[in-house]
Amino acid sequence: MKKLLAVAAITATLSTALTACGGSDDSDAGTKITFGYIGDFNGTSLLAVAEKEGLWKDAGIDVDTKVFTDGPTQITALGAGSLDYGYIGPGAVWLPASGQAKIIAVNTLGNADRVIAQPGIDSIEDLKGKKVAVPEGTSGDMILGLALDAAGMSRDDVDIVPMDPPTIVSAFSAGKVDAAGTFYPSIDTIKQQVPDLVELAKDSDFSDDFSFPNAFVAGNDTPDATNAKVVAVLREAMDYRAAHPEEAVKATADMLDQPVDAVEKDASHNQLLTSEELDGYTQDGTIDAWFSALEDFFVTAGKLDKPVDPSEFYLGDDFVAAGK
Repeated sequence: MKKLLAVAAITATLSTALTACGGSDDSDAGTKITFGYIGDFNGTSLLAVAEKEGLWKDAGIDVDTKVFTDGPTQITALGAGSLDYGYIGPGAVWLPASGQAKIIAVNTLGNADRVIAQPGIDSIEDLKGKKVAVPEGTSGDMILGLALDAAGMSRDDVDIVPMDPPTIVSAFSAGKVDAAGTFYPSIDTIKQQVPDLVELAKDSDFSDDFSFPNAFVAGNDTPDATNAKVVAVLREAMDYRAAHPEEAVKATADMLDQPVDAVEKDASHNQLLTSEELDGYTQDGTIDAWFSALEDFFVTAGKLDKPVDPSEFYLGDDFVAAGK
């Protein structure tokens, strides 16, 4: 009996140790990772290309993808150890800037964020005292904040109603909120019910002061060797996407089980970037400037206490090194 108990104890110890090694796992079978994404062109296309073209397999990576509705939820999952990698829009950059994750690669420059309103509301100023839905901590939250600032207003001037993106679609379509800070392709879905909705603000309205990079993130404890493998795949996928945009749209549509024309329309809101372009923007400080401008806004918006050097959360040198 003592021997049996000893064996059981050893077995339990080994089981616990193996369980604690969840997430990134280098083994004879390859590197196993979990990768979060949002179900739109920006959040899905590189993962779809990597799968379709066999890039994960070629790199010896076994990837388990998990769909989310926003970036902040993925950051939470990274911190909890249930996710190794994820995708965020520009509105969630404050989370890695506050030390909760690392940005391993910029993806595209977005122009998909909008402040939309019910018909008859014609300006940001008209939103005073009205119900405005936002997914907190996301790009929808960000675009609302920028628009209010530009109009000389604050969040206190409107009735903010926190909602996740799918709930915003149903609430706005049913007329339960007056406006929303949200993004495409969700807005296309809303337009099916409210075709004459009004777009009060968009990313490009603020292009003189801001760029809107969306990015891939890793948990703070994800191994450097695993990051290097993943970034190398992302680089290959982004170059394929830039060279073969139609094929990338088709792969994304297949992964999302959506019509190709809908994904193509969604893709039109973004500026694709190649790995070579991102190398240049990393080395000449352009990407740091993008993130610094956003950080200054997030400080004003109360998301960050103070800005930090982007090198503390953007692993730009590692991104460039993965291409050599």
